[in-house]
Amino acid sequence: MKTLDDLGVEGKKVLVRVDFNVPLKDGEVTDDTRIRGALPTLEELLGRGAALILVSHLGRPKERDPELSLRPVADRLAELIGKPVKLAPGVVGDQVTALANALKPGELLLLENVRYEPGETKNDPDLAAALASLADVYVNDAFGAAHRAHASTEGVARRLPHAAGRLLEREVKTLGGILEHPRKPLVAIIGGAKVTDKIAVIDRFMHVADTILIGGAMGFPFFKAQGHSVGDSLCEAEGVGPAKDALAQSRMDRSHLELPIDLVIADRFAAEAEHRVLDGVDVPDGWMGLDVGPRTAQRYADEIAKAGTVFWNGPMGAFELEPFAAGTRAVAEAVAACEGTTVVGGGDSAAALQQFGLGDRVTHLSTGGGASLELIEGKKLPGVEALK
Repeated sequence: MKTLDDLGVEGKKVLVRVDFNVPLKDGEVTDDTRIRGALPTLEELLGRGAALILVSHLGRPKERDPELSLRPVADRLAELIGKPVKLAPGVVGDQVTALANALKPGELLLLENVRYEPGETKNDPDLAAALASLADVYVNDAFGAAHRAHASTEGVARRLPHAAGRLLEREVKTLGGILEHPRKPLVAIIGGAKVTDKIAVIDRFMHVADTILIGGAMGFPFFKAQGHSVGDSLCEAEGVGPAKDALAQSRMDRSHLELPIDLVIADRFAAEAEHRVLDGVDVPDGWMGLDVGPRTAQRYADEIAKAGTVFWNGPMGAFELEPFAAGTRAVAEAVAACEGTTVVGGGDSAAALQQFGLGDRVTHLSTGGGASLELIEGKKLPGVEALK
């Protein structure tokens, strides 16, 4: 994969695909983690005498939606980088071309939400060509969108000299490294709602991890496969078969697959619900499991403390509701305290770390939930392949 070290940019216009898909509230950015993640690449390019044309999506608009304008992002980026950031009125067109042509070295132009253009998600060649015409070279630093073959991630890379930005480069090297040459023991923590979403990740870790810790609602198909009652818990029916296969595989592979040994259950999904600790995993009728129990949390924390490398993706329960946050908090604190290499695969795990104030206590916090999982699974990411 080509990197910035392979690219000459002095005096050139650089089209940079960034991932500024950030949360907004009342017209302001509420979490600027992804914007900050792009700063090393942007500052390096500016320092090397480039003019930057930035491309990003925000949300999933089906048409031009003022609520999903990148104006708040442009304002926040300007504050963080200490330079004015012009916002183009659109993605392509005569006005955008004029703004791009007028850019001088050291200046930044942010195009409007690229998903305002229907051709973006279709990898439309005309849109890719129009974007390419704005610049001399292309840099992709949007790891969170690298698993999509879109016009701004894959199509434009085929039309310009190209390279990976520092963020994307670090993501690929770090996530690949934990599979190829991890410090041992390697502990994988896999949580979330659906087994089917992550069974390929579990299968991959079966061959390389020493221990796999399962949590969240995806634990219930495993329990059901073992003959336990799950009550009213969220239990993905399609996940029972893959869970049963994973249990059988774990008895043959080198990895040790661990399931919760106790749960926090409630009579409904609500912060004010009646809840209690269940010493075991057989959930009574009328109750649902919403978190791992304290014995499981301690057991998992002990495993994490011994790890040379940790990969975590997915919460242990409904951490957004305080009565059911303890399991995820315990795992987050254990990951933050681990002396080994700690990699968190974006999504809800990243949100949990930020919620508990631990986002800066891990070795690598991935900016791409879906992209990180697909890379771990062994899939080729179109946005990365186009840079080779």
